[in-house]
Amino acid sequence: MHASDLLIRSMRREELDVLVDWAAAEGWNPGLHDAGIFWTTDPDGFIAAELEGVLVGGGSTVSYGGIYGFMGFFIVHPHYRGHGLGKHLWQERLRLLIARLHEPAVIGMDGVFEMQSYYAKGGFRFAGRDLRFEGLAVSAVLPASIVPLTEIPFETVVKYDRAHFPAPRSAFLKRWIEPRGGFAHAAMKNGQLAGFAVIRPCRVGYKIGPLFADDLSLALDLFTALCSEVRGEPVFLDVPENNPDALTLAREGGMKEVFGCAKMYYGPAPVLAETEIFGVTTFELG
Repeated sequence: MHASDLLIRSMRREELDVLVDWAAAEGWNPGLHDAGIFWTTDPDGFIAAELEGVLVGGGSTVSYGGIYGFMGFFIVHPHYRGHGLGKHLWQERLRLLIARLHEPAVIGMDGVFEMQSYYAKGGFRFAGRDLRFEGLAVSAVLPASIVPLTEIPFETVVKYDRAHFPAPRSAFLKRWIEPRGGFAHAAMKNGQLAGFAVIRPCRVGYKIGPLFADDLSLALDLFTALCSEVRGEPVFLDVPENNPDALTLAREGGMKEVFGCAKMYYGPAPVLAETEIFGVTTFELG
Protein backbone atom coordinates (compact mmCIF):
# COMPACT_ATOMS: atom_id res chain seq x y z
CA MET A 1 0.00 0.00 0.00
CA HIS A 2 2.02 2.95 -1.33
CA ALA A 3 1.08 6.49 -2.34
CA SER A 4 2.78 5.91 -5.70
CA ASP A 5 0.17 3.23 -6.45
CA LEU A 6 -2.70 5.67 -5.88
CA LEU A 7 -4.78 6.63 -8.91
CA ILE A 8 -6.07 10.22 -8.62
CA ARG A 9 -8.97 10.84 -11.00
CA SER A 10 -12.28 12.63 -11.46
CA MET A 11 -14.98 11.32 -9.19
CA ARG A 12 -18.14 9.65 -10.42
CA ARG A 13 -21.47 10.91 -9.10
CA GLU A 14 -22.31 7.72 -7.20
CA GLU A 15 -18.92 7.86 -5.47
CA LEU A 16 -19.82 11.18 -3.88
CA ASP A 17 -22.66 9.37 -2.11
CA VAL A 18 -20.09 6.90 -0.78
CA LEU A 19 -17.99 9.76 0.61
CA VAL A 20 -21.08 11.26 2.23
CA ASP A 21 -21.71 7.93 4.02
CA TRP A 22 -18.08 7.84 5.19
CA ALA A 23 -18.43 11.42 6.44
CA ALA A 24 -21.58 10.49 8.34
CA ALA A 25 -19.73 7.61 10.01
CA GLU A 26 -17.04 10.11 11.10
CA GLY A 27 -19.68 12.28 12.77
CA TRP A 28 -19.64 15.09 10.19
CA ASN A 29 -23.45 14.97 10.02
CA PRO A 30 -23.92 15.84 6.32
CA GLY A 31 -27.15 17.27 4.98
CA LEU A 32 -29.58 14.73 3.57
CA HIS A 33 -29.59 16.36 0.15
CA ASP A 34 -26.18 18.05 0.09
CA ALA A 35 -24.52 15.69 -2.38
CA GLY A 36 -26.83 16.48 -5.28
CA ILE A 37 -26.43 20.24 -4.82
CA PHE A 38 -22.68 19.98 -4.38
CA TRP A 39 -22.33 17.95 -7.56
CA THR A 40 -24.42 20.24 -9.77
CA THR A 41 -22.47 23.26 -8.50
CA ASP A 42 -19.27 21.94 -10.11
CA PRO A 43 -19.25 18.36 -11.44
CA ASP A 44 -15.54 18.72 -12.21
CA GLY A 45 -14.82 19.73 -8.64
CA PHE A 46 -14.65 16.29 -7.03
CA ILE A 47 -11.53 14.13 -6.97
CA ALA A 48 -11.38 10.41 -6.19
CA ALA A 49 -8.45 8.32 -4.97
CA GLU A 50 -8.43 4.72 -6.16
CA LEU A 51 -6.13 1.89 -5.10
CA GLU A 52 -6.19 -1.38 -7.04
CA GLY A 53 -9.68 -0.58 -8.32
CA VAL A 54 -11.07 0.35 -4.90
CA LEU A 55 -12.24 3.83 -3.90
CA VAL A 56 -10.18 4.77 -0.84
CA GLY A 57 -10.65 8.55 -0.53
CA GLY A 58 -11.61 11.81 -2.13
CA GLY A 59 -12.65 15.39 -1.67
CA SER A 60 -14.08 18.55 -3.18
CA THR A 61 -11.99 21.02 -5.20
CA VAL A 62 -14.71 23.36 -6.33
CA SER A 63 -14.05 26.35 -8.57
CA TYR A 64 -16.42 29.31 -8.43
CA GLY A 65 -16.00 30.68 -11.94
CA GLY A 66 -12.22 30.48 -11.71
CA ILE A 67 -12.29 33.37 -9.22
CA TYR A 68 -12.26 31.37 -6.00
CA GLY A 69 -11.67 27.76 -5.11
CA PHE A 70 -12.62 25.73 -2.06
CA MET A 71 -11.16 22.47 -0.79
CA GLY A 72 -13.38 20.38 1.44
CA PHE A 73 -14.87 16.94 2.04
CA PHE A 74 -11.32 15.58 2.38
CA ILE A 75 -11.57 12.01 3.60
CA VAL A 76 -9.69 8.71 3.37
CA HIS A 77 -11.40 5.50 4.43
CA PRO A 78 -10.13 4.45 7.90
CA HIS A 79 -8.78 1.14 6.58
CA TYR A 80 -6.33 2.99 4.31
CA ARG A 81 -5.01 5.63 6.71
CA GLY A 82 -1.47 5.79 8.00
CA HIS A 83 0.24 5.00 4.69
CA GLY A 84 0.72 8.49 3.24
CA LEU A 85 -2.22 8.16 0.85
CA GLY A 86 -4.03 11.15 2.30
CA LYS A 87 -0.96 13.37 1.96
CA HIS A 88 -0.59 12.45 -1.71
CA LEU A 89 -4.31 12.96 -2.34
CA TRP A 90 -4.33 16.37 -0.64
CA GLN A 91 -1.31 17.63 -2.57
CA GLU A 92 -2.73 16.47 -5.88
CA ARG A 93 -6.10 18.06 -5.17
CA LEU A 94 -4.40 21.36 -4.45
CA ARG A 95 -2.38 21.18 -7.68
CA LEU A 96 -5.45 20.37 -9.76
CA LEU A 97 -7.51 23.16 -8.22
CA ILE A 98 -4.81 25.80 -8.70
CA ALA A 99 -4.72 24.85 -12.39
CA ARG A 100 -8.44 25.64 -12.68
CA LEU A 101 -8.21 29.13 -11.15
CA HIS A 102 -7.21 32.52 -12.50
CA GLU A 103 -3.98 33.98 -11.12
CA PRO A 104 -3.43 34.68 -8.34
CA ALA A 105 -5.15 31.52 -7.14
CA VAL A 106 -7.31 32.10 -4.05
CA ILE A 107 -8.48 28.99 -2.22
CA GLY A 108 -10.32 28.60 1.06
CA MET A 109 -10.75 25.65 3.36
CA ASP A 110 -11.98 24.70 6.83
CA GLY A 111 -9.47 22.22 8.22
CA VAL A 112 -9.48 20.34 11.50
CA PHE A 113 -7.25 21.99 14.08
CA GLU A 114 -4.77 19.12 14.36
CA MET A 115 -3.95 19.40 10.63
CA GLN A 116 -3.47 23.16 10.65
CA SER A 117 0.33 23.05 10.66
CA TYR A 118 0.34 20.61 7.74
CA TYR A 119 -1.93 22.82 5.66
CA ALA A 120 0.30 25.79 6.49
CA LYS A 121 3.25 23.95 4.94
CA GLY A 122 1.17 23.73 1.76
CA GLY A 123 0.85 27.51 1.59
CA PHE A 124 -2.37 28.09 3.53
CA ARG A 125 -2.58 30.88 6.12
CA PHE A 126 -4.75 30.87 9.20
CA ALA A 127 -7.65 33.37 9.11
CA GLY A 128 -9.69 32.47 12.19
CA ARG A 129 -11.72 29.65 13.68
CA ASP A 130 -15.18 28.48 12.62
CA LEU A 131 -16.87 26.88 15.62
CA ARG A 132 -19.81 24.47 15.43
CA PHE A 133 -22.52 25.03 18.02
CA GLU A 134 -25.41 22.72 18.84
CA GLY A 135 -28.72 23.55 20.47
CA LEU A 136 -32.36 22.54 20.61
CA ALA A 137 -34.85 24.39 18.42
CA VAL A 138 -37.65 26.03 20.35
CA SER A 139 -40.85 27.68 19.16
CA ALA A 140 -41.23 31.45 19.28
CA VAL A 141 -43.35 34.20 17.80
CA LEU A 142 -42.24 34.89 14.23
CA PRO A 143 -40.48 38.28 14.17
CA ALA A 144 -42.15 40.94 12.02
CA SER A 145 -38.90 41.47 10.09
CA ILE A 146 -38.93 37.94 8.66
CA VAL A 147 -40.46 36.81 5.36
CA PRO A 148 -39.96 33.69 3.23
CA LEU A 149 -36.85 34.07 1.08
CA THR A 150 -38.91 33.06 -1.96
CA GLU A 151 -40.57 36.50 -1.79
CA ILE A 152 -37.25 38.19 -2.56
CA PRO A 153 -36.07 38.50 -6.19
CA PHE A 154 -33.26 36.02 -6.77
CA GLU A 155 -30.96 38.71 -8.17
CA THR A 156 -31.31 40.61 -4.88
CA VAL A 157 -30.32 37.51 -2.89
CA VAL A 158 -27.30 36.94 -5.15
CA LYS A 159 -26.15 40.53 -4.66
CA TYR A 160 -26.47 40.31 -0.88
CA ASP A 161 -24.65 36.98 -0.80
CA ARG A 162 -21.75 38.43 -2.81
CA ALA A 163 -20.79 40.75 0.07
CA HIS A 164 -20.37 37.70 2.32
CA PHE A 165 -18.75 35.15 0.00
CA PRO A 166 -15.53 35.49 -2.04
CA ALA A 167 -17.11 34.91 -5.48
CA PRO A 168 -20.47 34.86 -7.26
CA ARG A 169 -22.21 31.52 -6.72
CA SER A 170 -25.66 31.89 -8.27
CA ALA A 171 -25.71 28.28 -9.59
CA PHE A 172 -25.15 27.00 -6.06
CA LEU A 173 -27.59 29.45 -4.43
CA LYS A 174 -30.39 28.63 -6.85
CA ARG A 175 -30.66 25.18 -5.33
CA TRP A 176 -29.39 25.85 -1.82
CA ILE A 177 -32.03 28.45 -0.89
CA GLU A 178 -34.85 26.04 -1.77
CA PRO A 179 -33.86 23.21 0.60
CA ARG A 180 -35.85 20.02 0.35
CA GLY A 181 -37.28 19.40 3.80
CA GLY A 182 -35.89 22.71 5.05
CA PHE A 183 -36.63 26.43 5.07
CA ALA A 184 -35.13 29.72 3.93
CA HIS A 185 -36.06 33.12 5.36
CA ALA A 186 -35.16 36.74 4.69
CA ALA A 187 -34.78 39.61 7.14
CA MET A 188 -36.15 42.96 5.97
CA LYS A 189 -35.27 46.47 7.15
CA ASN A 190 -36.92 49.57 5.72
CA GLY A 191 -38.21 47.50 2.83
CA GLN A 192 -34.74 46.23 1.88
CA LEU A 193 -33.12 42.82 2.21
CA ALA A 194 -30.96 42.94 5.34
CA GLY A 195 -30.15 39.27 5.82
CA PHE A 196 -31.06 35.71 4.91
CA ALA A 197 -30.57 32.23 6.30
CA VAL A 198 -31.22 28.61 5.35
CA ILE A 199 -31.90 25.55 7.49
CA ARG A 200 -31.67 22.05 5.99
CA PRO A 201 -32.23 18.51 7.31
CA CYS A 202 -29.15 16.44 8.20
CA ARG A 203 -28.47 12.90 9.37
CA VAL A 204 -29.02 14.30 12.88
CA GLY A 205 -31.28 17.31 13.27
CA TYR A 206 -30.83 20.41 11.11
CA LYS A 207 -28.00 22.74 10.13
CA ILE A 208 -28.35 26.48 9.66
CA GLY A 209 -26.12 27.96 6.98
CA PRO A 210 -25.59 30.48 5.75
CA LEU A 211 -26.80 33.03 8.26
CA PHE A 212 -25.99 36.53 7.01
CA ALA A 213 -27.48 39.69 8.50
CA ASP A 214 -26.78 43.40 8.81
CA ASP A 215 -26.72 43.23 12.61
CA LEU A 216 -27.16 40.98 15.64
CA SER A 217 -30.83 41.82 16.12
CA LEU A 218 -31.76 40.72 12.61
CA ALA A 219 -29.53 37.64 12.89
CA LEU A 220 -31.40 36.64 16.05
CA ASP A 221 -34.70 37.17 14.24
CA LEU A 222 -33.58 34.82 11.47
CA PHE A 223 -32.26 32.25 13.93
CA THR A 224 -35.52 32.36 15.92
CA ALA A 225 -37.66 32.01 12.81
CA LEU A 226 -35.74 29.01 11.47
CA CYS A 227 -35.72 27.26 14.85
CA SER A 228 -39.48 27.76 15.11
CA GLU A 229 -39.86 25.82 11.87
CA VAL A 230 -38.14 22.73 13.33
CA ARG A 231 -38.96 23.06 17.03
CA GLY A 232 -37.85 20.19 19.21
CA GLU A 233 -35.06 19.17 16.83
CA PRO A 234 -31.28 19.50 17.34
CA VAL A 235 -29.89 22.45 15.38
CA PHE A 236 -26.28 23.22 14.42
CA LEU A 237 -24.64 26.50 13.44
CA ASP A 238 -21.03 27.01 12.26
CA VAL A 239 -20.01 30.34 13.78
CA PRO A 240 -16.98 32.45 12.73
CA GLU A 241 -15.13 33.27 15.93
CA ASN A 242 -13.86 36.57 14.51
CA ASN A 243 -17.42 37.96 14.67
CA PRO A 244 -18.11 38.51 18.40
CA ASP A 245 -21.81 39.11 17.69
CA ALA A 246 -22.04 35.66 16.14
CA LEU A 247 -20.77 34.14 19.37
CA THR A 248 -23.33 36.21 21.26
CA LEU A 249 -26.07 34.81 19.02
CA ALA A 250 -24.99 31.24 19.76
CA ARG A 251 -24.99 31.92 23.51
CA GLU A 252 -28.37 33.64 23.45
CA GLY A 253 -29.70 30.74 21.41
CA GLY A 254 -28.74 28.36 24.22
CA MET A 255 -26.17 26.55 22.08
CA LYS A 256 -22.95 24.81 23.13
CA GLU A 257 -19.70 24.43 21.20
CA VAL A 258 -19.18 20.87 19.93
CA PHE A 259 -16.60 21.09 17.12
CA GLY A 260 -14.43 23.50 15.19
CA CYS A 261 -12.23 24.07 12.16
CA ALA A 262 -9.46 26.45 11.18
CA LYS A 263 -10.43 28.81 8.37
CA MET A 264 -7.42 29.05 6.06
CA TYR A 265 -6.63 30.68 2.73
CA TYR A 266 -4.14 29.97 -0.02
CA GLY A 267 -3.35 33.27 -1.71
CA PRO A 268 -4.69 36.69 -0.72
CA ALA A 269 -7.51 36.45 1.80
CA PRO A 270 -10.80 37.84 0.45
CA VAL A 271 -12.28 41.01 1.94
CA LEU A 272 -15.76 40.22 3.25
CA ALA A 273 -18.36 41.86 5.50
CA GLU A 274 -17.22 39.65 8.38
CA THR A 275 -19.33 41.39 11.05
CA GLU A 276 -22.41 40.31 9.06
CA ILE A 277 -21.47 36.62 8.83
CA PHE A 278 -23.18 34.82 11.72
CA GLY A 279 -23.07 31.33 10.22
CA VAL A 280 -20.97 29.97 7.37
CA THR A 281 -22.73 28.09 4.58
CA THR A 282 -20.95 24.73 4.75
CA PHE A 283 -17.54 23.31 5.67
CA GLU A 284 -17.63 21.28 2.44
CA LEU A 285 -18.12 24.03 -0.19
CA GLY A 286 -17.41 27.26 1.68
